[in-house]
Amino acid sequence: MRRTSRTEPRLAAVAGVVLGALLAGGCAAMPDSGGVSKVELAQDAVDKNLQVRVFPMAPPKGAKPRDLLAGFLDAVTADESYDTARMYLTDEAAAKWKPDAGIQVLSATPSLPAQTVTEAETSFAAPVSGMVVAEVDAKHSYTFLDGQKDADFQFAFVREKKSGEWRIDALPDGVLINETNFRISYRQVDRFFYAADDPSAPGTSVIGSPEVLIADPIYLRRRIDPLTSAAKAVVAGPSDWLAPVARTAFPTGTNVDRVSVDEARAAHVVLAGVDLGGTMLCRRMAAQLLYTLADQGKGQVDKVDLKGPHNTAGCQAARGDLPKTGPGALTGMAAQKQFFQRADNGVLVEAQETGDGSAVRGPLGRPQPNGKEPLGTIAVSRDGERAAAIGGKGHQLYTVPLADTGQAMPEPVLTTPVRSGQKDEDGLTSPSWDGRGDLWVVDRDPQNRRVVMVRGNRPPLTVPVDSPDGQVLQDLKISSDAVRIALVFKDARGAQSLWIGLVVHGGTKEAPTARITGLRRVAPAIAEVSSVSWAEVDQLLVLGKEKGRLQQLHYISTDGSQSSEAPPQGGEGMASAQAAESRADTMDQAPPVLARQGADGKIYRLVNSQWRELVLNFRASSFIYPG
Repeated sequence: MRRTSRTEPRLAAVAGVVLGALLAGGCAAMPDSGGVSKVELAQDAVDKNLQVRVFPMAPPKGAKPRDLLAGFLDAVTADESYDTARMYLTDEAAAKWKPDAGIQVLSATPSLPAQTVTEAETSFAAPVSGMVVAEVDAKHSYTFLDGQKDADFQFAFVREKKSGEWRIDALPDGVLINETNFRISYRQVDRFFYAADDPSAPGTSVIGSPEVLIADPIYLRRRIDPLTSAAKAVVAGPSDWLAPVARTAFPTGTNVDRVSVDEARAAHVVLAGVDLGGTMLCRRMAAQLLYTLADQGKGQVDKVDLKGPHNTAGCQAARGDLPKTGPGALTGMAAQKQFFQRADNGVLVEAQETGDGSAVRGPLGRPQPNGKEPLGTIAVSRDGERAAAIGGKGHQLYTVPLADTGQAMPEPVLTTPVRSGQKDEDGLTSPSWDGRGDLWVVDRDPQNRRVVMVRGNRPPLTVPVDSPDGQVLQDLKISSDAVRIALVFKDARGAQSLWIGLVVHGGTKEAPTARITGLRRVAPAIAEVSSVSWAEVDQLLVLGKEKGRLQQLHYISTDGSQSSEAPPQGGEGMASAQAAESRADTMDQAPPVLARQGADGKIYRLVNSQWRELVLNFRASSFIYPG
C-alpha cells in the first residue's frame, strides 16, 4: 500500500556510506568524492535481516542480582510471550507483572550499580537509572520525547529459601528496552478507524459527512503473531490522541478469538462478544480489519473473512470493494493531477502527460487585467473543480471555479485589513482544501492572527487553535480526511516548529463550529520548515533544517517518528517540495515528489530515487498538487 518505507523512530544508526546527490544538469549527479557518514537502517532492510528468531536464556544457576537483571532485560526482547522472562521473577512477582502496560525506550540498557552480595544477605533493592528517549503506552501508541529525561526504575531482589537462588521480587510494569533492541523487536504499523462525523456537514447522508478510514500508527512486536496482535489492537479502539476525531465499528466487549491466513491471502478473523447479524455493521468492521492487516506489509492479506462466535456467519471485505471508505478516499478525483503557475503572467496551467500544459478554464486560466496585482499562492480543490487564490498583496482570498462561466474574477470570500507598518508576510497564507470541500487559510494579521475555514457560500468561520505557549502560527496543511492538520509555529527567537493537531467539528448545518486541539509536536529537531505536504495516509513530507545541519527532506509519521530510511537525496537549495496525498488503492501510481530550486527556479521530480528536471514549455513559479 505504501510507496515509501514504514516510518520508525529516530533510533541508533547503522554505519554506512552515503553518496550525496546534487541537483544539476536536470538529474541527480553523483560526486566522485565524499566522506563516510551514518544512516539509519531502512525498514525493508530491517525485515530482510531479521529472519532469525531470538530465543531467550533461562536464568543461570547462582546468578547474582546484577546478572539477573541483565538476563531479564534480554529475555523481554526475545521472540516469545515472556515465559522465560518470568523465570527471572518470584512466583508472586510473575503473577503481578504486566508487560503489556507500556514500553520505556532507553538510550542504553540500564544496569545495577556494582555491588557485592554476601551469602548471608537474603534481599537487595536498588533503583535502576536510564535515559528515556521515547514511550509506547498500553494502546501501543508511540511518543518521541522532546528532550530525553532521566528516570529511576525500582527493582527488588530476594534469595528464595527453597532453591537459594536470587529472583526479582518487585519491578515496574511494562517493558524496559534500549533503542537498538526496540527496533529489532518492534515494528510500526497502522490500524484504521473512521473519521468522526461532522454534524454540521452540508451533505444529506444519514451520517452527515462521508465515511473515511484514518490511520492510527502503533508499534507491535515483529514476530509474535503480528496479525492477531494488529487485529486485537484495532478492536481495542483508537489511541488516546486520535480518539476525539475517530470512531470504530466494533461494539464494546468485542474480542478477537483467532486470526489465520490461507494461501489465497484471505485473513479469517473470528470475533467473540459481538453479534454480526447486521450486514452494514459487519462490513464496516471488516473494512477496518482489512486495511489494518494489509498494512503489515508483506502482501499477506488481500481479503478479510469475518466471522462471529463459534464461526457463525459474518461477511467479507476485499481491497477493490471499499474505495469509498478506504484510507485517503477523500483525496478526490483530481489527486493524480499536477498544476503549475506560470512565472510570466500568473496563469494556472494543468500539466499534460507530454510534459506540456494547458491553461485551466475560467478566470485563473487568463492573465490578470492590467492594473491588477498578480495572484499569489494558489490551491486547487481535491475534486479539481475550484481553486483558491490569494491576491491583493496577500490581503484577499478568492475561490474561483475552474470552468468557463464567462465571468471575471469573483469578489473575495475573505479580506484581511491592511495596517500601517505591516510586513509582506502579515497577510493571508497557506490556503489548503480538505476532502469535504472546506477551504482553510491562516490570517497573519498581527492584531487578529487566526485560522479561517471557508465553507461554500457561508460566512468565513474563525477556528480557535489550542496553540502552544509562546508560539505564533505561521502555516497549515489540512489532510483530506478533514480531522488532522499540520501546523507550523514560530517562537520569539524565530525558531520554527512542526505540530500535528486534530480538527474537532461540531455545531449544526446552520451554525457550524470547529476547533483545532490535541497538538503534538513532531520532529522536534527541525528548527526551520520551508514546506509541508501530506504524502500518505499517515505521513508528512517536510522540507526543513535541523539546527547546524543542511536543509533536507524528511518523511514524518503522525506519531512524530521520522523515517529510518535514508531520506530522498537532496534538499539543500530547494525552495519548496511537495508530495501528493493519494488513496490507499492508488498509492503505487501516485505522482512523484516535486521540488523547486531556489537559485534557478527550475522544477525537479523524484523518479526512482533520482531528481530529474521537469522540462516544461514555460517557466513555472510554483507547482500545485490538489489539496
